[in-house]
Amino acid sequence: MVAQSNPQIRQAVVKLREMSADEKARDMIERREKGRRDYQARVNGAIKDAKTEIAINLLKMNIPIEQVAAGTGLSLEEVEMLTSL
Repeated sequence: MVAQSNPQIRQAVVKLREMSADEKARDMIERREKGRRDYQARVNGAIKDAKTEIAINLLKMNIPIEQVAAGTGLSLEEVEMLTSL
């Protein structure tokens, strides 16, 4: 319904249908999306690793678990698991 009232959206819908019908274009779009998801997973993993390393260092400095969790954004349970390392 929105596509009928907005020419830009209508044009985008037409283009999307054309690309969906084209196997090469669809494959390219799927590969690009997979690459974007893989990149985001690597970034998220690196952030998690950095938070964990910081938490370990703070725990070694005898900073209370609650403060380590608040400071790193890790959950209390995640920080408690690090105390057993």
